[in-house]
Amino acid sequence: MAWLVEFYEDVGGGRAVEEFLEALPAGHVGKVLQVLQMLEERGPHLPFPYSSQIEGRLHELRVHYGRTLYRILCDGDTQRTFVLPHAFEKRTQAAPAEDVALARKRMSRDQEIKGGKK
Repeated sequence: MAWLVEFYEDVGGGRAVEEFLEALPAGHVGKVLQVLQMLEERGPHLPFPYSSQIEGRLHELRVHYGRTLYRILCDGDTQRTFVLPHAFEKRTQAAPAEDVALARKRMSRDQEIKGGKK
């Protein structure tokens, strides 16, 4: 059974990861979409080098296009859904703390909103 992959949407309707992808060159987007398709198929069992755990449920999708490295942070839940709260071009050894903090903040807000809908 496939996993659902969704873009995080802020209160104003913005989708940061979707906007990030739209700004990439066409070939780069194709490579990212391949990894997203692999995530849909394999879920949390997507192996390294395509995925690695950051902390808790927060993982990073790892996309390489030549020398360019992209990271898409994602959060999986028990409903077989991954939400993509943040993406960036990686230029440092580890995922920058501010990028991880932003993803955590967005996911916390997303969980509050979903909790209020129950």
